[in-house]
Amino acid sequence: MTNKGLLLVVSGPSGAGKGTVCSRLLSRHSDIFLSISATTRAPREGEVDGKNYFFLTEKEFKDKIDNDGFIEWACFCENYYGTPKDVVEKMLNDGKDVILEIEVQGAMQVKSEYPEAVFIFVIPPSLDVLKQRLTGRGTETEEVIEKRLETAKWELSNAVKYNYILINDDLDNAVNKLESIILSEKMRTARNCELIESFIKN
Repeated sequence: MTNKGLLLVVSGPSGAGKGTVCSRLLSRHSDIFLSISATTRAPREGEVDGKNYFFLTEKEFKDKIDNDGFIEWACFCENYYGTPKDVVEKMLNDGKDVILEIEVQGAMQVKSEYPEAVFIFVIPPSLDVLKQRLTGRGTETEEVIEKRLETAKWELSNAVKYNYILINDDLDNAVNKLESIILSEKMRTARNCELIESFIKN
């Protein structure tokens, strides 16, 4: 099998639970790693710099853009988000599977440069459930929530560009399905050409 790690790109509307799904997956698999994104948004309660995100000023972020320091970056709800390039590429080359939990705009950038990546779009059971989850956070105003819901509709219209749709109705069920996706992708013929060639040569 190929020694290069699997790049998993996970997106979905704010409140769909993509972060929770990824966290549960990581708790089950010590051999899968989450890429830490950089952002200009303010930390939420409990978030730690260098663990949840690299929290940068807008100037720091733009300097990294100018120096080709991101695999992808996007501006979302007036904040910048980006994936540092050097760390991710090193992990992949070392054979480690890496999850990028990113927005649609960034995912499309990754798709053009890493077509072999696996693109997974996480959705809630309904928009009503999405609104309940956003409201339940208690961290955003009604105006911001409505803006996020409108953004969610646009994001959902782009879900057809992904390889898989993952409905997050039950957390454990969603994680089980994500595990199945990863296993299936690792067994793809295109990812195992070296293994096949080794049999032919012997």
